[in-house]
Amino acid sequence: MLPDLKFAWRRLLKSPSFAVTAILTLAMGIGANAVVFSVLNALVLHTLDVPNAQSFYSIEERGESLNSYLDYQDLRDRNRSFDGVLAYNFAEAALDTGSEPSRVWLYEASGNYFDTLGLKPYLGRFFHSSDEHGFNSSPYIVLSYGYWRSHFAGDPTVVGRSVQLNKHPFTILGVTAPEFRGTELFMSPALWVPMVDQEQIEGWNGLRQRTARSIWVIGRLKPGVTAAQASGDLQAIATFLKSTYPKDDDGLILSLSRPGLLGNLLGRPVRAFVAGLMLLAGLILLAACANLGSLFAARAADRSREIALRLALGSTRRNILRQLLTEAILVALVGGFVGIAGSVVLLRGLNAWQPLPSIPINLPVHADALTYAVALLLALASGLLFGLVPVRQILRADPWQVVKTGSSTATGGQWFGTRDVLLVVQIALCAVLITASLVAVRGLVRSLHINLGFEPQNALLVNTDLTMAGYHGDQVPVMQRRMLDAVTNLPGVASVGSIDFVPLGLGWNENSIYANTTTDFRQSNQIAEANAFVVSPEYFQAAGTTLLAGRVTNWHDDKNAPKVAVVNREFARVVFGSVAQAVGGHFKNSEGQRVEVAGVVEDGKYETLTEEPRPAYFRPLLQSPTSAVWLVVRSNGDSPQLAASLHDTLRGLDAGLPLTLVTWPKQLDSALFAARMATVSLGVLGVLGAMLAITGIFGMASYSVSKRLRELGIRVALGARRKEVLQAALGRTFRLLAAGAGAGLLLGMAATRVLSYIVYQATPRDPAVLGGVILTMLLLGLLAGCAPARRALAIDPAVLLREQ
Repeated sequence: MLPDLKFAWRRLLKSPSFAVTAILTLAMGIGANAVVFSVLNALVLHTLDVPNAQSFYSIEERGESLNSYLDYQDLRDRNRSFDGVLAYNFAEAALDTGSEPSRVWLYEASGNYFDTLGLKPYLGRFFHSSDEHGFNSSPYIVLSYGYWRSHFAGDPTVVGRSVQLNKHPFTILGVTAPEFRGTELFMSPALWVPMVDQEQIEGWNGLRQRTARSIWVIGRLKPGVTAAQASGDLQAIATFLKSTYPKDDDGLILSLSRPGLLGNLLGRPVRAFVAGLMLLAGLILLAACANLGSLFAARAADRSREIALRLALGSTRRNILRQLLTEAILVALVGGFVGIAGSVVLLRGLNAWQPLPSIPINLPVHADALTYAVALLLALASGLLFGLVPVRQILRADPWQVVKTGSSTATGGQWFGTRDVLLVVQIALCAVLITASLVAVRGLVRSLHINLGFEPQNALLVNTDLTMAGYHGDQVPVMQRRMLDAVTNLPGVASVGSIDFVPLGLGWNENSIYANTTTDFRQSNQIAEANAFVVSPEYFQAAGTTLLAGRVTNWHDDKNAPKVAVVNREFARVVFGSVAQAVGGHFKNSEGQRVEVAGVVEDGKYETLTEEPRPAYFRPLLQSPTSAVWLVVRSNGDSPQLAASLHDTLRGLDAGLPLTLVTWPKQLDSALFAARMATVSLGVLGVLGAMLAITGIFGMASYSVSKRLRELGIRVALGARRKEVLQAALGRTFRLLAAGAGAGLLLGMAATRVLSYIVYQATPRDPAVLGGVILTMLLLGLLAGCAPARRALAIDPAVLLREQ
């Protein structure tokens, strides 16, 4: 092989344009696949970075990831399939280490959390079940390694130190290992606290309520127990819970899912999207192989005289094929190395990227040994694939005919059919990628102009949690009223209101709705599942939400007044039949409270942009006090100056208030994150596909012109017009372009259905998308065919016929 390698290297050095084009073409395919496979490896193939990760499963209720703490205790104590069952939840708190309090994201974890995962501390110790002695009995903190390094300068003496968490004293027990980021792949917390301290962290205790489903549960299978056996065990537990607690667990179904992505809540759409990306990346590689196959076929045709001479001088076809394969594999290895190097750079940037600065979300993706191995195998397989393209051409070559005619026409014509197929496949794949990227872009643009049920422009949001500042009970609504009054009097404020969970934020509250006559509050008897919000009277004005009928709540709707609520149009339709019948009507919520409908407002988006219209109702602040506060401040002046005034005013009320100020459009970044990720990912793949299409069309057009120069010269000599020359030279190429683009558009319409779950109204049947794909493919064809067309039009028949 060594002589073949040396010869192949010399041949590539003598054809630098071919070598660079081939290497970069393959590098794009290998690099795209390496990046996407790294994401697949991190999010799908490898779930948790803990010992025996394959034995861990999320336990879901009714196909949803969230469970109640009381159900978790029954699962932990009654199962026969798991070595351990742990629980955790996300929360935000104010951590005071002696200076100004800072907001941190944390895990509320069951006492057996670290023991069940089989982890060892980097420093100090973890908390255990033996540290729990009832609610609010375990004031302990375990720091993450990253937070310990960044906020405590890696000081080992922090173990045993006392800090304030929401104005409550907590003791730092230890630090986790550097590689442990928690039991969710996308979120790296600052610290862990025992779940029994939920009331001190969140200001309320939902651990006593079986209907308060707000935690995630993960179990570790016993050795020898299968997932199917564990599912049977869970069904027996579900049957027990339904019969024992018919009001709370009616219709309960328990199931298993893979952990790391909030069970199936994020797992199902993420796996579908990554699988789609992997498919598209595979199409990129396939297009690259088709392009390279076309290039190698053209190169073999251009070298037909050389090959014929070697055959005439006694070389075997086997030796010639081996040398061509060696050249192809050399190109594959160099291209694979360049592609891997580029993917490593991209993955480092992706790993360090934090899309939402206020939330510790990032993608832990790295190029590991498995990624390198897969990239190497893909490179070698690609080298063999496009290296075998000229085999038929070599085997059927007639050396005597080639030497006699002095050209490769005899062999080139036999290869036109294969090159046609390769070009059509390549263009079709490119059209699929461009269709997917344009669908994502169009969906993202639509999502920026839809009716959200509120108006984010010219609105500032101030987020705080009064529990973090030490407010409890009746202090909470009093402080909220003080905050609202203080902000209302600021210059530049048009209106201000408050809500407990901002729509399209990262949190929401769902509530079961029952008919007014219901006395049995089982879940099977509910007539709707609605999003529930707590708002101040001025919220709808500040949010820009339109009132359709009735009235909004006011400050007279306090705890001594009858329960009232404002509902949206979908709530009125589902529960009462119409908006007119809803006003003055009554319903009951999951607490059994009888509530009167005071008014009806327009529908909105509450959880995701892609959701269908869903019921929602809004309760008065004084009737349902909550420590979670989002102030919506509608401005009519300079927003930056108003933000500074807001900060100073609220800090003047209480210097211990942890505040986050952001514009409402900026806050929507979390809701648009999935759509933007899809758009960027597919956009990059679409650009790669377009680049491959340009090289493929250019190669085909150039090859066609070079093979038909003699014919074109004769046509010009006989008086052919420029249009006829172009049609003869490039007509076949553009017909292939039209066929490939049409096939790719049809395939793209089918392949982009998965985007509708991520991007709002992402449909390939949009006329703008269809027109965009057609226009893009036409421009790519014109761009790629420009140079060959100029060459065809510049033919001088006298010079050409004299030379040939």
